[in-house]
Amino acid sequence: MTSLFAREIRLSKRHEEIVSQRLALLQQMENKCGEQNTGKASQLQSMETAYKRNISLLNEIEAAERSLQTRNHPFPPPEVASLEARYWASVEEYIPKWKQVLLGKAPHPIGVENQNEA
Repeated sequence: MTSLFAREIRLSKRHEEIVSQRLALLQQMENKCGEQNTGKASQLQSMETAYKRNISLLNEIEAAERSLQTRNHPFPPPEVASLEARYWASVEEYIPKWKQVLLGKAPHPIGVENQNEA
């Protein structure tokens, strides 16, 4: 009987040790989770700040680009703009006529010497 009683006491002490270790580990886990949550919150705040800064920088860069473009390329006089529009209209009109010639699939139009024959 004495040996059973002694064994029961040893098991009871061992149980108390395991429970106290478990409580210590649980406390450590809670502390670690708290630290991680604090770290994540800090990291999230840093990311938001960086995102806002990047958006602000992009807006400033775009504004600077627009400023440089208007400074470097002022609007041409109306006569020049009209000439340019008529030029491009003419080019677009003649593209279908010259497309096959430029691709080498058709002969040159009448009145134009063939460079290859010369």
